[in-house]
Amino acid sequence: MTYEAILNQLGYTPNEALSLQLARIEENTHGYEKIIKHILDLHEALKLSESYVAMSNSNDYFKIKIDSTSEISAAEAMEKINHFADKYKVKLQKVDGKPTYYIIGFAA
Repeated sequence: MTYEAILNQLGYTPNEALSLQLARIEENTHGYEKIIKHILDLHEALKLSESYVAMSNSNDYFKIKIDSTSEISAAEAMEKINHFADKYKVKLQKVDGKPTYYIIGFAA
């Protein structure tokens, strides 16, 4: 899958800077090539719970952001995130004090 296709699916307008950032994310994410499709599927599933997957501005990882305005939607998003992590054996890192998680890659 091309960087342009990935960026489009995540809602970005592709450009060179974003492609370079995506290349760094690919390097930092253990097992990237095996889980990128599942990350994009998670992004689509989370839209229904007012949440999404994006590229982090501060670290070269994908982040999962729970932006829900209701506790029910937030709980649904958390359930989808946990299912994703368990099913595909993906390691997540919680961001302190925020409803955000970095996708580190396959759990070792």
